[in-house]
Order: sequence, then structure tokens, then C-alpha cells
Amino acid sequence: MARTASLSGFPEWLPQERLVELHVLDTLRKTFELHGFSSIETRAVETVGQLLRKGEIDKEVYGLSRLQEDEDAAGEGGKSDKADPNALALHFDLTVPFARYVVENAGYLAFPFRRYQIQKVWRGERPQEGRAREFTQADINVVGDGELPFRYDVEIALVIAEALSALPIPDFRLRINNRKLAEGFYRGIGLTDTAGVLRSIDKLEKIGEAKVAELLKNELGATDEQAALALKLASIRTEDTSFVAQVRALGVADELLEEGLSELEQVIEAAVQRAPGKVVADLSIARGLDYYTGTVVETVLVGHEQLGSICSGGRYDALASKGNRKFPGVGLSIGVTRLVSRILSQEFATASRSVPTAVLVALNNDDSWSAAQDVAAQLRGRGIATEVAAKAEKFGKQIKFADRRGIPFVWFTDDDGKHQVKDIRTGEQVDADPASWEPSPEDLHVRITTR
Repeated sequence: MARTASLSGFPEWLPQERLVELHVLDTLRKTFELHGFSSIETRAVETVGQLLRKGEIDKEVYGLSRLQEDEDAAGEGGKSDKADPNALALHFDLTVPFARYVVENAGYLAFPFRRYQIQKVWRGERPQEGRAREFTQADINVVGDGELPFRYDVEIALVIAEALSALPIPDFRLRINNRKLAEGFYRGIGLTDTAGVLRSIDKLEKIGEAKVAELLKNELGATDEQAALALKLASIRTEDTSFVAQVRALGVADELLEEGLSELEQVIEAAVQRAPGKVVADLSIARGLDYYTGTVVETVLVGHEQLGSICSGGRYDALASKGNRKFPGVGLSIGVTRLVSRILSQEFATASRSVPTAVLVALNNDDSWSAAQDVAAQLRGRGIATEVAAKAEKFGKQIKFADRRGIPFVWFTDDDGKHQVKDIRTGEQVDADPASWEPSPEDLHVRITTR
């Protein structure tokens, strides 16, 4: 990361680091498009009412105002009303804005609508490893009109497993649960505030079983037995469908529980076949946001679990609606900035050079600039990234400039029009024709190498 961080929580990349990030973004984009997802972009700004309509998360939202308006209000002794639903704020994720987008553009979309979206988002939280105030997310979603077959829950998980497998990252696990399974179980043991139980279980990894049990008993009125059963459910984790028998062995009966068991079984069964070793049924996964209604997912890097989830999401049935018309969907979001930060800090991947440029065309004198541009144009016309030296300095200084920039080749043209190209890494210099010369495939483009 850029060595000077004058604003904490707002990452900036050095050129070589940015090349790694672009590799990650290009890999995700190509994978998503191979599976038929169309790219969209939504505005960065939403109304506060739109952002908060599915849960109180105002502590994370950056409000937006004009500086002059703030100064005028301060001079008059007034202040802006942060609770005003018409006030503007930066979006904190891409799912809520996407729900608005679907509702407003439903007449122009073909359902089920398959979308991917790669954009910046902003959250006002304390910066720390894996958490920034400004960061990039990469989302995929499938949204239906009125209904959305459950098979898309399965497909989304498999697409993400494929996308992550193509990245220069350590091994990973998609940890998958189902809200219906959890809520049905809590209902079956007599805990009626299922949303409250889910929020408590969601804190398991942060505060531990003992404190979660206290929350369940002190805040939700659970008995010792009910709290113990809820924690037993959350302790179940399998790499196959054996979780079904383990849940039923707890002796709880509920129709919603059975529906959730069946859905989760389908996801895990497909993953065992098509993405072996990448997906686990983890019944501790709850996801804090209230709009999830079925499948829920969190993803961790094996050996780097302290980083937190690098990809999360799930099924939502009522986030997007217009009157009686509902647009159920399922989707997952990859935390690109979190991933790239870990890739760079652990040197899982590096760029073969710090700039895209493969060739620097040297200048004999100031009058040779136009001829140098002609050479550069021929090379660029064949897909070779080329730049022309800024000054007609001694060749040694121009070569040193190329070396500092990370450019592997320097092109020379003498007064008789003879061309030569020098590999400054080896010192080899050979005759060359700008109409036909090619660098090696390894040098043509920046390569992202992994360890």
C-alpha cells in the first residue's frame, strides 16, 4: 500500500499494487461474464431513507452535504437533521441500491435478471486490518419477478467458488447456513424472537459461547436448556450433508426447520459434487442484516480466519418490492479491498513489473521526438505498450529512467534510420524492425505471479 496514509481507512495503491488489484478485478469480471452476468453501475449516493429502510445502521453511513450549506447553518445556529429520510448519504453496500435499481427499472429488465457490479462503497467504521472506510466490492445477484427458484442459491455459491479459485489467494471455505433452518429451530424450542437469537448467535466468534448464552438468557428470556440447544445447533459443521442427521438428533420439530434443512442440503450436495472441499455447512453463520430470508454465506481464507469474511451474502425475498409485486433475489459480495490487502501484505501475488509499459523509445536529440512517436505508434498498433522518453538526455540516463520505471526494453534509432532494441535486464541489444519486432510473451504484458 502507498507508504503515506494521510487519511486512515482510505486505501491508496502504488502502481505495482494497483496492477495486482486490476488482475483480481479482471479475473472476477471474466468469471462472472462467463456465467452470463451483466454489469451495471448504480449511483454512489442514496437517500438516508432508502439506505436505512431495512435496518438501523446509521452509525455506518456517511452523510453527504455541501460545505457552504453547513457553514450557513452553523452561522445561523442551526444544524442538519441526520434523521431526515430525504437527506443524502454514500451507499454502504451494493445490495440495497441494487434493490432500488430493480424496482425503478423493472420494466426494462428481463427476469430472472443476472447482474454483477464492481464499485466503491463507504462505511464509517474504525479502520483496522481487513476493514476500511472506503473499499471496493464485487457483487453478483440473480433477481426474479414474483418468485426465484431455489436452484439459483446453489448456482451463486458455485460461481463464487469458481471465481475465488481463480484468484491468487490461499485456500478458502464458503461457510453456508440457512435462515429458515435456524429460525425454525429456535421457534421449535420456544424462542419466539428469532431475529434477536440470530443477532446473538452472529456474535459467537467475537464474544464466545458463554457470553452468547448470557445474551440469550438475559436479553431474550431463554432458559438454560433453550440457550444450550441454540448453541448446540450453532456448533454443527460438516463438509457433507451429514448435518441433516445431526440436527434431527437434537429432537426439534418444525415445518420451517425442515424447509431450511432441505434447502441447505441441496446447496451442500451440489457443492460436494462440483466444488469439492470449498464449501461447508456451518450452522453458526447467521448474518446480522435482517433482510436475509434463506441461504446465508460467509467465506474465510484458511489460515487467515482472523481477517474475517472475504465474501458474504445470501437470499432475500422482500428487499425489493413495489406494491404487491416482489423481486426476490440471492447474491454474494466479495470484499475486493480486503482480499487485495491480504494478497499484498502476505505477498501471495506480485506484478512482474510496476508499469504496463514494455518499451521506452529513446531520443537521440530533441528533433527526433516525431520519429520516435512514429516508432511507438507502430509498436502500439501491434499491442505493445510503449512510451517515448521525455528528454533527449544521454542514453545512459534514459536507460536508468527505464530501469526506475520497470520498463524492460529501450528502443534506439540512429540517424540513418537503423533500429535496435536493448533488454536492459540482460544487456543484450539486437537489430529490430518496429513493424515486426515482438517481445517474448512473458514480457508483452504485466504478469501476476503467485507463490
